[in-house]
Amino acid sequence: MAGMKRLAKDTAIYGVSSIIGRFLNWLLVPMYTRVLTSTGEYGVVTELYAWTALLLIILTYGMETGFFRFINKKEEKEPMRVYGSILYSLAFTSSLFFVLILCFLNPVSNALSYSDHPEYIGMMAGIVALDAFCCLPFAYLRYQNRPIRFAAIRLSSIGLNIFLNIFFLIICPWIYERQPEWIEWFYNAEYGVGYVFVANVITTLFTFILLLPEIMPGLRQKMNFPLLKQILRYSFPILILGIAGVLNQSIDKILFKFLFEDKEYAAAQLGIYGACFKIAVVMVMFIQAFRYAYEPFIFAKNKDTDNKKSYIEAMKYFIIFALVIFLAVMFYLDIIKRFVSPDYYSGLAVVPIVMLGELFFGIYFNLSIWYKLTDQTKWGAYFSIIGCTITVIIIVLFVPRFGFMACAWASFVSNLLMMMLSYFIGQKKFPVAYDLRSAFVYGSIAAICYVAGTLPSIESVPLRLLYRSIILILFLIFIIKRDLPLSEIPVIGRYFQK
Repeated sequence: MAGMKRLAKDTAIYGVSSIIGRFLNWLLVPMYTRVLTSTGEYGVVTELYAWTALLLIILTYGMETGFFRFINKKEEKEPMRVYGSILYSLAFTSSLFFVLILCFLNPVSNALSYSDHPEYIGMMAGIVALDAFCCLPFAYLRYQNRPIRFAAIRLSSIGLNIFLNIFFLIICPWIYERQPEWIEWFYNAEYGVGYVFVANVITTLFTFILLLPEIMPGLRQKMNFPLLKQILRYSFPILILGIAGVLNQSIDKILFKFLFEDKEYAAAQLGIYGACFKIAVVMVMFIQAFRYAYEPFIFAKNKDTDNKKSYIEAMKYFIIFALVIFLAVMFYLDIIKRFVSPDYYSGLAVVPIVMLGELFFGIYFNLSIWYKLTDQTKWGAYFSIIGCTITVIIIVLFVPRFGFMACAWASFVSNLLMMMLSYFIGQKKFPVAYDLRSAFVYGSIAAICYVAGTLPSIESVPLRLLYRSIILILFLIFIIKRDLPLSEIPVIGRYFQK
């Protein structure tokens, strides 16, 4: 249980930067949906950030996982040479990408239908290049078990980004209406959504500066090409896995406008889908926080004798908390939906589908230990390619007819398929006796609670929320009595014992 306490503690601290940080960014969505002049403008944000997610995976090419694998190897006598070699590699590839985009800025902008604003593409290229490089210093902080500094940097950057968005999209227009001469030397009232990317550029530079104390020790190392070759060989399948994985998450937003002749309609629908997808991002935030703590945990735990027991417990508690999050979001959707403009309510039907798809993806991530620990990362690539292929097929065939609902179902089906493939093949390659009985029990009870909470037609919103709260509390009591003694939970346990 000590290992679970440490994992829970680190997940909680990383969650400060991931869950709370993303939540703060999530609070920008209400502003975007009300300040931007149309759902189409928010569609621009949705599309370009989908491209950013894809490019970030390509430019990190699995090196984050490779870093944890090689720096934790028993035979590795000089761990800093692993860090330094990967850092130099990422610096080279990120710089090369940025230079190439600047050289071919106009052709790329034309291809993406942003010929009127090629600077959007230039700014996003700079953001991606720096973010890809900075991913390794963040991984280094996780390796050093320094979640406090990790969270402090993340939150500082997120806080700056939020401030800049509010400054450019709310404060500056307010000043411009009253005293335009004060800010017209730097502010263009017609630029609108472009200031979202300007804020991100400034924030990314700020993050880079904060990480310099972690970057400099790596740059003082010498590049070790034989070692880098080994890491690349290990990480390349993870790159394929990552590309296919992020395509499963974002290919719908990338392809969407190309599947309609009316581009303005497509952008407007994409904006609605993107805003409602953000409601479901609560599940993504939990998975991200769990991942930050879990990946260094499993590679370090691989040296111990009780490793499989730890993986079983981690999976069980992940499923428990993910189901609680799902029910909480769905039961309080009447409140949560008010964070976006009513113009976007037509897309709320995607929320439960997307959240369940993300839950499957989180389980798939937990299952991925077998091919990462056995150095058979090619299997991860196979699963992700299959999942991506299914996603693209569903999107291309059904989006023109059913719109963004087809995007949500594509993600659901793809993640479910990858989860099942990874489990059944993993049990042959690296057997782990996961507690399937608990997973079935909790999944079934959660499904019953969901139906019981959403099926009755209760017109009064306060009564509906009260009714659903009672169901959620009963589910929590069931969890605590069956599998989650409060005395074993870090921090809470001390007060419970008292």
